[in-house]
Amino acid sequence: PTSTNTSTTNEDDENNSSTMKSFLAGLLLASALVASTDAYAFIPRNSMLTSAPRSTGGLTMKIADWKRREADESDINDLDNFEFTLDNLKPAPGSRHRKKRKGRGIAAGQGATCGFGMRGQKSRSGRPTRPGFEGGQNPLYRRLPKFVGKPLGPGHKRTLYNIIKLDQLNEVAAGTTCNFDSLFESKAVTKSKLPIHKVVVGKEEFTAKDITVQAHAFTKTARAAIEANGGKCEILKPTTGEVIEA
Repeated sequence: PTSTNTSTTNEDDENNSSTMKSFLAGLLLASALVASTDAYAFIPRNSMLTSAPRSTGGLTMKIADWKRREADESDINDLDNFEFTLDNLKPAPGSRHRKKRKGRGIAAGQGATCGFGMRGQKSRSGRPTRPGFEGGQNPLYRRLPKFVGKPLGPGHKRTLYNIIKLDQLNEVAAGTTCNFDSLFESKAVTKSKLPIHKVVVGKEEFTAKDITVQAHAFTKTARAAIEANGGKCEILKPTTGEVIEA
């Protein structure tokens, strides 16, 4: 009995091994077939490329304004026969947008919090920070170096003059006295928003000779040019306009 059981067990093992080998062979064959088909799965054929639809019309784009989409603008496109005037000019499609209506409900897109969020310092009413504030870090106006010369920032004052150029005095007759009022009457200068005037050198050559110029200030080069042509410079008082220095 022992020899009979042993032979039966050996036969079963051989059957199982042959079945496993056939199963593995079939699995390998199936995987090889799948790999061969997947290798060419994403390569389009020529027939597929030629059968793709192509656009036969011109350039098409969506116009943002619905009124422009429905309007007949064939005459505008005829550049040879159409003339643009002030009453038929139109903005380019999409260049003009509607005004954002904040706080008018969620349908407007900017309702409720109006795009500022629910929390945080920037969502509060009023200006959240002062101008130039950068969250506590060293701001730009403190990082930059100071300019050499007179301070012109907040808390400092500077005198603003209306500029009179020397070439504007070329039409003044010799031996006469001129100031801003006389130059304005002769239309040599235009009106000024500033009450005090300063004479400077212009771009053109100064040709007037033997004249007396009255102003509230002179540059060194302007004074030298006037005196070199035999003229005279008189400084006026800013408040009363009287001659205080000749």
